[in-house]
Amino acid sequence: MTARPGRTPKSAMKILGTLANDGPMCPLEISERLNMAPRTVSFALKELVRRQLLRRVPNLLDMRRPMYHVNQELAKDLIQKYTDSAFRAQPSPVAWRQKA
Repeated sequence: MTARPGRTPKSAMKILGTLANDGPMCPLEISERLNMAPRTVSFALKELVRRQLLRRVPNLLDMRRPMYHVNQELAKDLIQKYTDSAFRAQPSPVAWRQKA
């Protein structure tokens, strides 16, 4: 299954990028690190698991807090496409200059 950046919520892409860079986390840790509402995190995690970009793994230390791991093979292409499209969508630094 291929996911396109335009069809993936921005919150899901932020979560995917954070998990890819920082390693597995539980939803509460993700919510606190990204300053997102728990409901937003939960929705994004369900979407990413459905697309097989994340795996939900039981946390043996606390079964109430599952850990989410990134499927590096599938996520690598999507993250690259998303960051490329994000850079292209931003205006040039010249456009930010204020007129004196």
